[in-house]
This record gives sequence, C-alpha cells and structure tokens, in this order.
Amino acid sequence: MYKKIEKCHLDELRQIVGAADLLVSREDREPYSHDEVVGLGSYPEAVVKPTTAEQIARIVRLACREKIPVTPRGAGTGLSGGAVPLAGGIVLSLEKMNRILEIDSRNLMAVVEPGVITGDLHRAVEAEGLFYPPDPASLDSCSIGGNIAENSGGPRAVKYGVTADYVCGLEAVLPTGEIVTSGGKLVKNVTGYNLVQLLVGSEGTLAVVTRIILRLLPLPKARIDLLIPFGSIETAAATVSEIIRNRLVPTTIEFMERDSIEACEALLEKELPFSHAAAHLLIQLDGNDSDQVEADAQKVGAICMKNGAADLLVAQDRPTRDRLWSARRQLLDAVRNLSPVIHMEDIVVPRSEIPALLSGVKKISEKHSVRIISYGHAGDGNVHVNVLKESLDDEAWLALVPLVDEEIYALALALGGMISGEHGIGATRKEHLAAALCQPQIDVMRKVRAAFDPEGILNPGKIFP
Repeated sequence: MYKKIEKCHLDELRQIVGAADLLVSREDREPYSHDEVVGLGSYPEAVVKPTTAEQIARIVRLACREKIPVTPRGAGTGLSGGAVPLAGGIVLSLEKMNRILEIDSRNLMAVVEPGVITGDLHRAVEAEGLFYPPDPASLDSCSIGGNIAENSGGPRAVKYGVTADYVCGLEAVLPTGEIVTSGGKLVKNVTGYNLVQLLVGSEGTLAVVTRIILRLLPLPKARIDLLIPFGSIETAAATVSEIIRNRLVPTTIEFMERDSIEACEALLEKELPFSHAAAHLLIQLDGNDSDQVEADAQKVGAICMKNGAADLLVAQDRPTRDRLWSARRQLLDAVRNLSPVIHMEDIVVPRSEIPALLSGVKKISEKHSVRIISYGHAGDGNVHVNVLKESLDDEAWLALVPLVDEEIYALALALGGMISGEHGIGATRKEHLAAALCQPQIDVMRKVRAAFDPEGILNPGKIFP
C-alpha cells in the first residue's frame, strides 16, 4: 500500500527543511523509532524537523502524492505507541516548533506552537499571574502538541478538567496538504462542526496541529496540599466519595497503595512520610480566598479523620509541597526501577468503583502469579495498572501480557469504565477497541478518518485494529 522513500524524495525533503533537519542515518533515526512503551519500536526511513506550517504542508503534499506514511511526533513521551512509525516512512518531528507566540492577558489566552514543553508554558503564564491547569505527570518533558493528540489529563483534572477544556483554536495541516484554522480567541463558538474538539484526542490521525490557542485562568492565590495515610485502599476510596458528596471539589485527589510507596522509597533511597500505611491520599486544594481554602482543607481533613485516617500532613509552603509531590511525579520511574520491563494500562472507572477495580486487579495478579502495581487519580477514577515482568523469561512474558490485558479491560468495562483514561489507544490498545465501543461507533470513526485522510498516510496503524 505504501511506497518506500527514494533518493528523489529525500532530495525534495532536503529542499524543504534543509540538510540539517533531515535525518537519515540509523543512529540519528533511532530516538524516533519508539516512545515510552517498552519493547515497541519501528524505524522511520527519514526524520524531518520542520519549523513552519508551510514546510509541513509541503512535506505532507509530497507524502500524499507518493503514498508515503507520515507519523507526527511531539516529545516522544507517550505511553500507547502513538508516535511509533509502524509503517516506516517519515517521522514528522515538531520539536523545533517550540515557541510561545503570545500570552494575551486581556483575553486570558496563550498562542503556542506544538513543540512547547508543557511545564515551560506553566512557568511562563504563571510569571504573568495566569494559570494553565492541565498537568500530565511528564509535564517537564511532554509537549503541548502531544497533549493535544492524546487529550492529556493529569492530577488537576478533578477540578479543572483536561486538555480539551482549554483548547479554543487550532491551525492544522490536513493529510492532503491544506492549512486550515478553526476556532480562535473565543470562549463561545458554534459556527459549524466543532473541528477543534474533533482534532483534540485524535492521536495524530486526522491532521498535524501547527498552532494552538489555549484558554488561561487567573492564577489561584492560595494552595494547600494534604498527605493522608489510611489502613486500607477501601477506606481511602470511600473517603474520596464522601469528600465529593460534601460538595467539596479539591484540585487533585491522588492515591498510592503500599507497594507503589515502597517502589518510590527504593528509587529515592529514603523513607517517605507514613510509609507503613496501606494507602495514601494526596489531596490539593486551591483558590483565591485563603480563608476559604483553609476552611475547605479543614473540612477535608475532618472527613478523612472521621473515616479512619491514621494521621494528616499539611503542606502550605513550596518546599514542603514539592517534597510531597516528588514521589507522585516519579511513580512510573519508581516502578521501572523495580522492573525495567513493564506493561502499563490506563483504565478509567466511576470513582466509586476504584475499590472493586483494585480488588479485581489483585485477583488477576494472584491468578497469573505476576506482580501488578496500581496508582492514579482517585478523584476522576483513572487508574494506572502496571504489570511487572521482573524475572519472567521473554516467552512467558509475551504469552502473559495479552491474557492479563484482556482480563483488566473486561474488569474495567464491567464496572462501567473504559480501556483508556488519558494515554490513548495508539498501537497498544487498538485490538481491544471493539470490546469498548460498539461497531457502529467504530464505523463512524473510520469514516471520519477516511474523510480527512483518503490515502491513509497519516499515522497509520493507530487506534483501529
């Protein structure tokens, strides 16, 4: 179906981006052959690093004309294989399109290129007294373009929502080479179909995003973080439900079980607070009224203690808060420190079903005699389930992963959940899409993709089996 890249194609690409931004040696292409999914890789035939939408349009027109596959790539921190060039062809790296073009304080908007690192945007807008809420765990290495592709969330999704809630406008290159703009610095807009929101979460299969308009908020003036240990994950989860029932909406509600706490201690080589607890809740509250934030923190603390919390640690200054969050931000690295090869799932269930989910995962772990470490976002029901290879031989591991996957997905779906909360379908979950969605839904999605990309050149091998 697809053509291999020939010398004439390389010559044309070189004319578009320049010799320095066309990578063809195997050594130079290696970093672009994988993302953060362990064991999944495929080499592109060429890597290009454009700096303008016009260059991207020319590259895509070449690819469309010659039927060469194109894989858009942000920072390569994805966890579903979305940026892996399964069909070879061209990797279109957006790393050089990394400018914050405007911070518009009058309209509470930012205009950025897709290669901007999310943490850099946070710091830039906060210096202006503004706030961009989405905060993926990899915020200091992931890019805004990648966040757009996966509709990334993060701990603050409980109160503030996910990436899609802040995207007001996009410029993008279609797979046929046209440059289109949709939306703008507009809070309201119902002019035709909402193409902006269609592109958010489309995993690079519909268009290449080249410019983004993001909604900002005023920076909250007050913040309090709480670390609360519990004797069981069941009591911790019940406490989360009671907090929400009491009309309290924290910024974040994260949970860690004992095994994930121990994994962090092994990585950091130090004991964490309340390290012997069966489970931790890490809760953050923010707002503009310090007294109100303090009052809400006291109410949350009282609910936790009433529900059997063993203690309570309150952090109101930056150094203490950073220490509390250092472990949570490094959980994935901590798990990989125990087992360099892991298989991560990213399931989501109604938050009241987290205890049933974790209980079911433990049964799966025992049934298959494999270690599974779970942690995640208790406030929105998104749980990261990590299956550890440890000392299993390769043959046993390859046979085990599909069985465990199928059982984890079936468990999540039975509890009213879905197979991915924030990491996307990509290459790793596409064979399970039919278990989560009915065939008419999948058919409609395929038709949408075909309407955008009739030649099927853009990020092939993703989402659909």
